[in-house]
Amino acid sequence: MKLCSIASGSSGNCIFVGSDNTNLLVDVGISAKRIENGLNSIDIKPDTIQGILITHEHSDHVSGLGVMARRYHIPIYATYETVMAIRQIKSLGEISEELFNYVEPDKSFLINDITVEPFSTSHDASNPVCYTMEVEGGKVGIATDLGKYDDYIISKLKSSDLLMVEANHDTNMLLVGKYPYYLKQRILGDRGHLSNDSSADLISKLIDKKKQHIILAHLSKENNYEELAYETVICQLMKLGFHSSDLNLNVAHRDVPTGLVTI
Repeated sequence: MKLCSIASGSSGNCIFVGSDNTNLLVDVGISAKRIENGLNSIDIKPDTIQGILITHEHSDHVSGLGVMARRYHIPIYATYETVMAIRQIKSLGEISEELFNYVEPDKSFLINDITVEPFSTSHDASNPVCYTMEVEGGKVGIATDLGKYDDYIISKLKSSDLLMVEANHDTNMLLVGKYPYYLKQRILGDRGHLSNDSSADLISKLIDKKKQHIILAHLSKENNYEELAYETVICQLMKLGFHSSDLNLNVAHRDVPTGLVTI
């Protein structure tokens, strides 16, 4: 399997995941032009995308959905509640009903040779999910936009050869920053976002092999930066007994594609 983060952060998210036979997108929260440019940068033609997996309806995950769906007639996969919320977003324009495919948490389905499993997350959206994707010999696990994790989340992400995990904010930066109190509370709450420290805690429970690919994702533009997220997570993992030479840790860029990873 292969993965490229085309954009990742509070200003827009889009991830390419593919196999030898299948090309998928997870979320399309940036413009269609940026998505097309990102795909072209890894030699993937936009008209070969066979499915768009939507985690939830917030604009940084769906703002490019209408154009991509109409331009390329791509099937869309999301929970029923997420689809109903998407239909209320006037800026997306008309999206054909026949493109929507309803998914349910914990019920796997196939898109060509990729087995996709949605799983529930704790976030302030309409029945949000994240996804694992698996073909023989490789598993990708993606977990962003979750205010907390538990044994259920861990069980879904276990045995992933490539993990993409949220490291949204540095708690101190958030607390002293310019956000209003209610927004700080939302981000810090159980239906908000994982901090760098929480991300490290989750990752520590998921590492089960050397050189496992780990990508930190969905960094806040105002309350985090790549070097801080990386240093916080790797230092915390080393304190827990992991060796830096055994860790394959990277950070997804906010505005430009992150290099293609193949497992």
